[in-house]
Amino acid sequence: MTPDRRTLDKNAIHHHYDLSNEFYALFLDPQMVYTCAYYRTPDTSLAEAQRDKLDLVCRKLRLRSGERYLDIGCGWGSLAIWAAKHYGVQALGVTLAQEQVKYAQEWIAREGLQNVCRVEHRDYRDLVSEESHDKISAIGIIEHVGIANYRAFFDEVYGLLRPGGLFLNHGITRNHYWTRTPQWDFLVEHVFPNAELDTVSHISSVMEQSLFEIADVEGLREHYALTCRHWAERLRANQDTAIALVGERKYRTWLLYLTSASVGFEEASIGLHQILGAKRSASVGVPLPTTRESIYVETAEPLARASGMR
Repeated sequence: MTPDRRTLDKNAIHHHYDLSNEFYALFLDPQMVYTCAYYRTPDTSLAEAQRDKLDLVCRKLRLRSGERYLDIGCGWGSLAIWAAKHYGVQALGVTLAQEQVKYAQEWIAREGLQNVCRVEHRDYRDLVSEESHDKISAIGIIEHVGIANYRAFFDEVYGLLRPGGLFLNHGITRNHYWTRTPQWDFLVEHVFPNAELDTVSHISSVMEQSLFEIADVEGLREHYALTCRHWAERLRANQDTAIALVGERKYRTWLLYLTSASVGFEEASIGLHQILGAKRSASVGVPLPTTRESIYVETAEPLARASGMR
């Protein structure tokens, strides 16, 4: 990726995420998770569904106590903090949004997790020369990478991962018949300046070109439709406060964006897929389960607690 791409990414992140932590808190859950929730039942609350999503990611990555875990584009630090607190990993989250870093670092301090969890204002591409990680996630990042940059992105993630490690890519996808619409052009201009959508098949193919073995693929489209609906409802309920924070134009833009996204997911023109990739090694095994039971059983404790790690 060129320096120009780094500047584009930095500016796009600043445009969207440095808007106001207080504004995002009006419609996100208490964990400040800004990606698709995981609803075990249709009437599950947003807060519970987001906690379940954090745990779902940790289970799919088979996080174990003491492992080095990297969350690329970590947002307000919710996943890194969850993984460190409940799974005993050494977690590092990186983001280009300064407001998110400030929020996350204060949260980490309140939790007393400074020795096991860090959130830094860094570009993941600057981590290449550092120590490798056992597990890596990129939750809601692929939409902003740029299709032309996929191979470079996945190559860099592969290089950051130790042999035998796992990588979870979670992102919005489109179907093969999707075409640009005026609504999409509006979102690119006013909400996500560098957004591009691609099919799950092409994303998986490029991951394979970067030598990842595709270990699991799951579609969560319906979950994101409900997540966006909940976000829109919460934002609308806090209209006066939102306008006071960011102005009426920005409030209406975000309300339109969240509502139209919910409709797009409901109509299946766009989707959400989690793709689990493994870095195979002849000398190091990949800790994958033989079934999905340990991930989805509702009564199971998180893996780290169940095995006495915390």
